[in-house]
Amino acid sequence: MKPFFHTLAALLIAMACAAPAHAANPHQDHNVLRQTVEKFLLKQASGLPGQITVSVGSIDPRLTLAACLTPEAFFSNGSKAWGRTTVGIRCAAPASWKIFVTATVRVQGEYIAAAVPLAQGHIVQQEDIAKVKGELTELPAGILTDPAQALGRTVLRSLALGTPLRTDVLRGQRVVQQGQSVRILSAGPGFTVSTEGDALSNATEGQIAKARTSNGHVISGIARMGGIIEVVH
Repeated sequence: MKPFFHTLAALLIAMACAAPAHAANPHQDHNVLRQTVEKFLLKQASGLPGQITVSVGSIDPRLTLAACLTPEAFFSNGSKAWGRTTVGIRCAAPASWKIFVTATVRVQGEYIAAAVPLAQGHIVQQEDIAKVKGELTELPAGILTDPAQALGRTVLRSLALGTPLRTDVLRGQRVVQQGQSVRILSAGPGFTVSTEGDALSNATEGQIAKARTSNGHVISGIARMGGIIEVVH
């Protein structure tokens, strides 16, 4: 029986020696990585107007990575938390590696659409628009989600009933016109200075306008209602 016990003892010693080596090199749990991506995208999308859901794609089960102390998610190549996207995950310690995971961010919310057919040149009124619920990430870029973004703006081309309103189909109301006298407001921490000037360009609400002051200086600022150019320092 002694050979048997000797063999058993040797096997136990070998297993004991092998266990620490295996524990020292654990593999990264893919579920943890998918959770990292989900949390990252939910945080990035937190300011979007609507109900946000995130679906993270699978990671190839054949991919073996060393366990990471703090896996870090990041965007690259212009990706963003909108529609189908790609998120990178990198590890610095104890081993260095980087992978990319696909995901989909959906935003269920309200957008502004034409409540009636709108002719080119028409100025949008309250009765011309309606709020519609839908998947915002499936709509064209520049979609409007607030009625205030559409009211008072001019339709650049005829729009059919139900057409989602976008920034590129509406022109803002002109609030500064070239040659007119404007008031230039310069504001900063603890001060506000007002002076007069002459507009050098046309601008709609929120656009950049240029003006020349009485002493000949040319300034740029944001056009506001009432012939005001706002310069923020």
